[in-house]
Amino acid sequence: MRIITGWKLGLALSCSLLAVSVQAATPEKPAHKPFADADHVIYVPLHGDSRSLLKATSVTYHGGGVIASPKVVLLFWGPSFNNAASPDYAYARTLQAYRNQLGSTSEWSVIHSYGINVPSNLGGGTSDWFDTSTPPTNVTDAIVQSEVNKYLSSHVFDNSTVYEVVIPKTSYSSSGASTSCGGPSLAYCAYHGDFSSSGHDAKYSIQPYPSCSGCKVSGWSDVQNQEHFVFGQTCNAVTNPTGTGWYDSSGYGVCDKCAWSPPPFLDGGYGYQYVWSNVNAACITR
Repeated sequence: MRIITGWKLGLALSCSLLAVSVQAATPEKPAHKPFADADHVIYVPLHGDSRSLLKATSVTYHGGGVIASPKVVLLFWGPSFNNAASPDYAYARTLQAYRNQLGSTSEWSVIHSYGINVPSNLGGGTSDWFDTSTPPTNVTDAIVQSEVNKYLSSHVFDNSTVYEVVIPKTSYSSSGASTSCGGPSLAYCAYHGDFSSSGHDAKYSIQPYPSCSGCKVSGWSDVQNQEHFVFGQTCNAVTNPTGTGWYDSSGYGVCDKCAWSPPPFLDGGYGYQYVWSNVNAACITR
């Protein structure tokens, strides 16, 4: 079991952090958490959303555990991702390469203080998946969960894995009335959450194509913008896998607080963002 809870998490944290209390009852999710019209998903704010600038308070632990030794499985849904003639072919392979090196980067090492092992081989889980069927234009949250279940029907579930569904620009994500780029009610760029799958708690994210200005850094390629969100959603998912981990009084997680400010940056050609550090009381990179 690699999700650390209760007193075990307290031992894993840096001694410079405030001690966390053990909660006997099931931790409650905050009333003002930035949910995308559902009580089990947490979405990253848009570029320019002032809520991403609320850094006055530190994140605190709410008793629900973290994924101490995480892995990431990428589920590429759509024929373009496995078509060598499509730009999405290179897009997908670049995201795989990004994921494979992410756990050993200095940027990732910042979350060590939240009980996450560093370095970590994030690509060390079951194989990625290329589903060459065509996703619907509107990929609802229920459909994302169905795609994860489809993968799990032929792959062994792992409690320390975040299953990240990547969709092409011909589709958009929706959660209730909220949508990603390409949809009619732009409210988020990506989100992560968890749901019950055959008796397991599956951690997942949806990674829509960053095809709008609200989800882009000027001058970056599409895949670099997506790398930014893979980093952010993976960071948030492992430090707050079930909505009861680390977040601040406004409901924003370790990477939500630094999603756009300071500005995301490139390192070795890959896209990254800053990460909130309680020790520094600031967004840092290493």
